[in-house]
Amino acid sequence: SYIERFNNTLRQRVSRFVRRSLAFSKSLRNHIGLLWNFIHHYNASLPL
Repeated sequence: SYIERFNNTLRQRVSRFVRRSLAFSKSLRNHIGLLWNFIHHYNASLPL
C-alpha cells in the first residue's frame, strides 16, 4: 500500500506523470531530474 500511495501522490503533484500530451519533458535528463527532485523533497518532508 505504501507504493500505491506514493504513486498516487506523484501523479497528483507532478503533472508530467498524469498525461504525456499536457505537460512533458523535452529531454530524458530533465524528466529524471524532476523525478529525483520530487523524491528528495517528498522524503525530506516525511516526519521522523
